[in-house]
Amino acid sequence: MTIAKHLPDAATVRSVRQRLDRPLVLVGMMGVGKSTVGRKLAAALDMAFTDADDEIVEAANMPIRDIFDTFGEAYFRDGERRVIARLMEEAGSASVIATGGGAFVTDETRALILENAVAIWLDAETDTLVERVSRNDKRPLLEGGDTRQLVATMQEARRSAYEQAHIHVASDTGPHHVAVRRIVEKLDRWLG
Repeated sequence: MTIAKHLPDAATVRSVRQRLDRPLVLVGMMGVGKSTVGRKLAAALDMAFTDADDEIVEAANMPIRDIFDTFGEAYFRDGERRVIARLMEEAGSASVIATGGGAFVTDETRALILENAVAIWLDAETDTLVERVSRNDKRPLLEGGDTRQLVATMQEARRSAYEQAHIHVASDTGPHHVAVRRIVEKLDRWLG
């Protein structure tokens, strides 16, 4: 079963792709599905996909957890901003970029994305996020506490930043192609 079967008609998809004049940047909480949905969205729109976290790891030549442990979150966020700026500049309008959960919360990074890309906030219920992030022990911001409480607190603290995104899409427990379809439909309306 291909994702094309679950998208709006081919003419709408083609029209969205032709009207895009900047990259699509997925923002939202860790575990919401930015990387997975981003890959599927890029395939649906025949665009390149890049995961900013992967690029940060490659540029630093160390895992994100080690960057946090060695240099701290402020250092990581500065590097993250520079990597996202580079990715948006290099890729132009033919790309989908998945960011880390905290990228859009940083004022400079958020302003950069809002000015140079279409920011798409993927959102999910707290319980969905907890279930997803519990499968991964490589999340430095979730160490040393109750995962549900940490996620809920972080989600509430970040909400006002995420709400500034151009487009808001639910990425719930259903198949990822549903979120991709919602994004394409909302892009079609947003692009006018």
